[in-house]
Amino acid sequence: MPGILLGDVFPNFEADTTIGKIKFHEFLGNSWGILFSHPRDFTPVCTTELARAAKLHDEFKKRDVKMIALSIDSVEDHRKWSEDILSFNQDKTCCPMPFPIIADDKRELSVLLGMLDPDERDKDGMPLTARCVFVVGPDKRLKLSILYPATTGRNFDEILRVVDSLQLTATKKVATPVDWKPGQEVMVIPSLSDEEANKLFPAGFTLKEVPSGKKYIRYTKP
Repeated sequence: MPGILLGDVFPNFEADTTIGKIKFHEFLGNSWGILFSHPRDFTPVCTTELARAAKLHDEFKKRDVKMIALSIDSVEDHRKWSEDILSFNQDKTCCPMPFPIIADDKRELSVLLGMLDPDERDKDGMPLTARCVFVVGPDKRLKLSILYPATTGRNFDEILRVVDSLQLTATKKVATPVDWKPGQEVMVIPSLSDEEANKLFPAGFTLKEVPSGKKYIRYTKP
């Protein structure tokens, strides 16, 4: 993704938000972080996304993930929009929003992080912010980025699943296979020999036979 690559230290930007001015690294502290951008306030798809994110806030909090959104309107607009978002959830108890929203009305952060959609523009012809997702680790390095066009809403359940995978594989020499969910078997990484794998995984591993005869598909319990 233009602007920042996997493994890069995420910029320690300053920004005005619905909870006041922040420095990103100080906001994260020692936690994981997820920054997700939105094309504009008071738009239908963005409202559904932020409503879903608000509902999942406790799940992200359990995983020590701090959430922060970004849109190209003002803090005042964000606060008014938040009422619509919570109303969409039929939630009158969760107010204000359980996470802040960055005001990027000058598009400075959108340019810095490569988040502008080249095809979608507002009524004034200005480019809108694409639907980006950045997951940042406690070391302040980018662990994952996903880019959706403005016309496609994100799947926050998938983002939560990806966080589970990132946190597991950050501490264990495993990889998660297709459609993996927490609690399911994981795969031994190819760089580990069978001998090393047996030492690391006392329960052992199972080998899936394939026509090539190569012994590279190894499953184990996380």
